[in-house]
Amino acid sequence: MLLDSEAWQAKFGDFQSEAWRLETLPAYSVPQEAEEIREFLEGNRIDPHAYSNEYTDDLKRVQREGKTKGRVHIVTRPLTDYLRYEFMYYLPHVWAGEDIRILDVTDRENPLHGVQDFWMFDRSEVVLMHYEPDGTQISREVYEGDPAPFIEYQRIALAESVPFEEYVKGIDA
Repeated sequence: MLLDSEAWQAKFGDFQSEAWRLETLPAYSVPQEAEEIREFLEGNRIDPHAYSNEYTDDLKRVQREGKTKGRVHIVTRPLTDYLRYEFMYYLPHVWAGEDIRILDVTDRENPLHGVQDFWMFDRSEVVLMHYEPDGTQISREVYEGDPAPFIEYQRIALAESVPFEEYVKGIDA
């Protein structure tokens, strides 16, 4: 079953304990980000200490409710411009409560090679994220099979990754 925008947004209000994502792409093509990316490439940066928006407010709500939200992003160096841009926002997201981890496979085999992007809610519902090769989202699809393989993918991703703040120490993101 494909999810429209309204059903998709409801997933983030309805989960009971955990919303978790695996990101596998070096870039995502999101039209709403185009201007911000252009500005980033021109040298404009946010102040992570002062940054707040609806997303960080929601992360704080999730944390207050005793829930967790997290992700592991699989990357290779050199980081793409998109990843450098995205990393700029990861720090205030971590400070607001999101568990963001990085799985760098530059000098090693990718333990999740061939696994596509997905969101998992409460370790019971999986939403597959479908993208064009350029990172343009095609659709979101509720996976109707056993979530056990995705729970294992999450276990591997968490075991093989490092916290975002640890990863960026000493690199110029």
